[in-house]
Amino acid sequence: MSNHYAHARWEGNLPEGKGTYTLKTSGYKGSLSFSSRFEDSKKASSPEELIAAAHASCFSMALAHALDQANYKPEKIETDAEVTLAKTGDSFVINEILLKTKGTIPDINKEKFEEIAHAAKENCPVSKALKGINISLQAQLT
Repeated sequence: MSNHYAHARWEGNLPEGKGTYTLKTSGYKGSLSFSSRFEDSKKASSPEELIAAAHASCFSMALAHALDQANYKPEKIETDAEVTLAKTGDSFVINEILLKTKGTIPDINKEKFEEIAHAAKENCPVSKALKGINISLQAQLT
């Protein structure tokens, strides 16, 4: 089994505070803020953006593997993930994730690509972890 680690630190109250996170393996460090999460400020990251990065990465890897297992050789897979944070009553909830993927795969037709992409979405470990969220997929051959 494989374990993965991150560290987060928050200082101050929610609206005026600030935070940081560090990814243990790579040492990558990022910042967090109230305005980057709940407003339109793009000066820092947010937990939702980190979920989007994890989901786009995991799905792309799962799709590459699924294509390979079906005897297709992917040249390139690019995936964007859009995570929606919505207010529900007095709290917030992640209620939707949209995956948009483009693949360069020789000798595959559109229907087969979409079939494999949808199966990869269902079998991606991050999708499984987020199964309570509506996850949709747009798949396109390039």
